[in-house]
Amino acid sequence: MTAAGGDGEVLFEFQRVGSYLRVTAIDAKTGVEVTVAGPATGSQELLKRTAINKLRFVQTKSADNRGASGGGPSGSGSGGGPAKPAPKGRGGLY
Repeated sequence: MTAAGGDGEVLFEFQRVGSYLRVTAIDAKTGVEVTVAGPATGSQELLKRTAINKLRFVQTKSADNRGASGGGPSGSGSGGGPAKPAPKGRGGLY
């Protein structure tokens, strides 16, 4: 199933898993994919809108992250800035 909107074509996949419905939305142009789930007895239209909103959020967030890390301050020479520290509590390799 597809839906054409202001952001281009979005492909939808609906999967019933037990008592809930899993909806995957894929941007046809970029291949970005998100998944949402809700009650199988609920509205498919509501799940589609939720999936589209999540897809837009993910695309906006990834665009913001690329812009923030893609150059550093002007005139710095090497660019990039300091590396992000590893998240705490994730363990390590021994």
